[in-house]
Amino acid sequence: MTTTLKPDTWIWVIVQDPGGNEQFLGQYDDKQEISFIPAFYEKDVAQQCQGKLITEKGKKYEAQAILFQELAKDAAQHGFAIFMLNADGEILEEISPSVRFS
Repeated sequence: MTTTLKPDTWIWVIVQDPGGNEQFLGQYDDKQEISFIPAFYEKDVAQQCQGKLITEKGKKYEAQAILFQELAKDAAQHGFAIFMLNADGEILEEISPSVRFS
C-alpha cells in the first residue's frame, strides 16, 4: 500500500523504557506473519490503544512523537512494517518496511 504520510509528518508510537534503554514497542501479526510497529495519528489515540497491545510486565511504556521518516528508516533497518492503528487497535494503513522517500 502506498502511504499517505509525508516524511516530515509527526506520528505517535509507544516507546518501551522511556528515558532508559528506549525502543519502539513492536508487535507480531499472526495472520500475516509480520512484525510491525504500531503507530498513531494522534497522542490520545496512542494512549487509548496502548492497553490493547502486547507488552511485558514490569516495563514502562509511553506515547512519544516521531517524524514518520525517522520511524520508517528504523523500521526498515530492523525488518518491521508500520501499521497505523485507531484507538481500538484496528489497522487503518499498512506501510511496508521498504518504504522509500525521494
